[in-house]
Amino acid sequence: MQSRPHGRRLDAVSGPFTPRTPRVVAARRLQRRRDRDATGRFLAEGPQAVREALDRPRTVLELFGTPAALDRYADLAARAAADDVPVSEVTDEALAALTETVAPQGLVAVCRHLDVPLDAALARGPRLVAVLAGIRDPGNAGTVLRTADAAGAQAVVFAGEAVDPYNGKAVRASAGSLFHVDVVRAADPLAVVAALRAAGLAALAATGYGADDLDDLADAGRLAAPTAWLFGSEAHGLPDELTAAADARVRVPLHGRAESLNLAAAAAVCLYASARAQRRPSTGRAAETAGESVRP
Repeated sequence: MQSRPHGRRLDAVSGPFTPRTPRVVAARRLQRRRDRDATGRFLAEGPQAVREALDRPRTVLELFGTPAALDRYADLAARAAADDVPVSEVTDEALAALTETVAPQGLVAVCRHLDVPLDAALARGPRLVAVLAGIRDPGNAGTVLRTADAAGAQAVVFAGEAVDPYNGKAVRASAGSLFHVDVVRAADPLAVVAALRAAGLAALAATGYGADDLDDLADAGRLAAPTAWLFGSEAHGLPDELTAAADARVRVPLHGRAESLNLAAAAAVCLYASARAQRRPSTGRAAETAGESVRP
């Protein structure tokens, strides 16, 4: 048998693992939420996700790759092996069984859940937090998580009946950002809002029917304070009890003829408005109001 770089593991009888190899079968089960919840593990697909996962210590538990992919991304295989992560060659068929994309890129990592308790995330003193309340679409959830990371948010909270952040589509849509921020899962959105406010963050509910205009808040310097943005599902928005519990109900102004923005676009506008305000030197009126809360 051809010699292999250190760290690659082969089935002793048939070479690269096949779809029937027990470890591949066990990993494939992680495509189902009940198995992810039961094991505390999930799959991260593709070299970008694998690279970001490896940057987070003790996250990757096993790396699967086709021979071609392990050669192409030899640096990732070497990093995994150096961290005592099993690196297992798989056939193209086995790789296809582990992935959910039409054209997989040859690498799949088994990772441990990244959940952080809400109190632990708040103890770090975040200045920008995104709360996904009841968002069920995994693509939207992953995209908002990616946007929150890009805007500098330190935590993303999946609250209530929100989608599983470890859903394969959500992981792919996050483009590696899942490994950069504190991921919090909480059953009670109202309790989340109360905890955020107790920690000194203003809770702003993003809603198309909000009484407060985002531009007006920005112009008044009221977005410079530590802020948690609440986002609801694209179909139903935020529930009334959650918008009522927020410090302000904020609408994104529409200057053209579009009826509305989709969730990901609205979240990007809101999060970047806060990010800009929090990084902008305070002058004039902004200096007077930068520390003001948006609470009535």
